Amino acid sequence: MKLYNYFRSSASFRVRIALAIKGIAYEYLPVHIAKGEHRQGAFADVSLEGLVPVLELDDGTRLTQSMAIIEYLEEVQPEQALLPGDPLARARVRALSQIVACEIHPINNLRVLKYLTKELKVEEEAKNTWYRHWVREGLESFERQLAAVPASPYCHGDTPTMADCCLVPQIFNAQRFKTPLDGLPRTMAVFDACMAHPAFQAAQPSACPDAEA
Repeated sequence: MKLYNYFRSSASFRVRIALAIKGIAYEYLPVHIAKGEHRQGAFADVSLEGLVPVLELDDGTRLTQSMAIIEYLEEVQPEQALLPGDPLARARVRALSQIVACEIHPINNLRVLKYLTKELKVEEEAKNTWYRHWVREGLESFERQLAAVPASPYCHGDTPTMADCCLVPQIFNAQRFKTPLDGLPRTMAVFDACMAHPAFQAAQPSACPDAEA
């Protein structure tokens, strides 16, 4: 397998975590989003959407969208499951995942933030304030969902799930933009548990070959 990704991309980070948890080897192919490489010819031939991540299978088939990729990995290699066996538990894990992937991430995506500053002429600090507001609101919603059930080491149960794959990159992103993370005890306890797990350590941005300070 080949994974086209960018070390700071939250969506790419999700997939790297899932691959690491499942112990699936892959070739790392960097695409520098901040430099616009995702819009250049070579990558345009790889991704119709011009986005990372893209997972290229051994037969050349290319998969896009991090959540679809993770679900695919779960279906073809159920070991080290990222979704629980019980239908209600699976629904809960998917809901937690979607709080991040569908509610928080779309409005803090790099291309959205760039549009604010370049096209709408929003000042940098105003943009960052806007970012912090929406990320914090989303994480508070995530916290309420975690607090609604008995505590566990991870988002759901004693092993990492797809929800943890989504949460950790979002916290990394929030920390970069200095989003206040106080008052989120369950969320941050899960984050700390994840970051003690070897798969999350191996997948984090600073461990990527294209990592920058």
